[in-house]
Amino acid sequence: MQIATTVIYFIIVIGILIFIHELGHFLFAKRLGVGVLKFSLGFGPKLVGKKKGETEYVISAVPLGGYVKMMGDDPSEEAQDPEKSFSEKPLPSRLAIVAAGPGFNFLLAVVLFAVLHMIGIPTLTTRVGEVVPDSPAMQAGILNGDKIIAAEGRKIKDFDDLRKMVMNNAGKTITFKIQRGESVFDVQITPEPMETKNIFGETVQTGVIGVKADEVVTERYNPAMAIFKGAKLTGSVTRLTVVSIVKIIQGKLSPKNIAGPIGIATIVGEQARQGILSVISLTAVLSLSLGVINLVPLPALDGGHILFFAVEAVSRKPFTIRQREVAQQIGIMLLILLMVYVVYNDILRIVEK
Repeated sequence: MQIATTVIYFIIVIGILIFIHELGHFLFAKRLGVGVLKFSLGFGPKLVGKKKGETEYVISAVPLGGYVKMMGDDPSEEAQDPEKSFSEKPLPSRLAIVAAGPGFNFLLAVVLFAVLHMIGIPTLTTRVGEVVPDSPAMQAGILNGDKIIAAEGRKIKDFDDLRKMVMNNAGKTITFKIQRGESVFDVQITPEPMETKNIFGETVQTGVIGVKADEVVTERYNPAMAIFKGAKLTGSVTRLTVVSIVKIIQGKLSPKNIAGPIGIATIVGEQARQGILSVISLTAVLSLSLGVINLVPLPALDGGHILFFAVEAVSRKPFTIRQREVAQQIGIMLLILLMVYVVYNDILRIVEK
């Protein structure tokens, strides 16, 4: 039963991500006068399809990708209508069409994160639930039930905000404003330096004061503020994703951390068991990852096309059909090798459990 649930949720989540990505390409192509011959969800043999106008809408057998086939997009084929040919459109139009796919993935993440903020985000308050013995907080006289409301004159919104302030000021004395019952007073606490591991497994120095929170509230936002929060969170997760990719390239983060289809399906299944909100959150993160990865300047990815457009803009000379074909073949081969590697990683993780 769990396997069936995992497979169903995986297909739904991946289907949404692929649909949104290809929808970006499709809508911009249509808007900019490019003929679209096929809109496919999935690869391989066609399961179902329907043709409307010049476009055939298809669901294919392998739900691990999708594509929008445009007139003049394939270097080896001649466009049926030169006026609707992708390759004949001005450079800014071609760039907009290619960038729209990843752009829609980022937009989906903003929307999903905004929905979560409207439904409600569980948030730890700054009310102290426990003071660690002999910690800087205990030495400063902090008691259970105290609420930390400000630091260095700046309002502390929640426990995460407090944690960031403390972590970034190891060894530096901070003036905190404390609320205890009806009284409000200041105390000075010096976060104790401590070595710990960050999310990348790197040893970093951070600060701690020795307090734990125990009060959780659900914060809900109006649509305008939820969109702002969603966009802000999208930016933060995007930066984290980019940093992760850079660290993998630099060899500072093991490529074994990359999950393939099996690994992603497993994660989706785990989140599904925690509830629909967890699935929405994961879908937003995966959408961002798909957007970022597609912007990597690798032939066959959107980023590869964008790189070619950049070279064309500088050289004032488009790539030849042969050059485009070779680049496409190299890109596809690299993607196949990457897929084999990540699937191997997924299987290895299962075997090692």
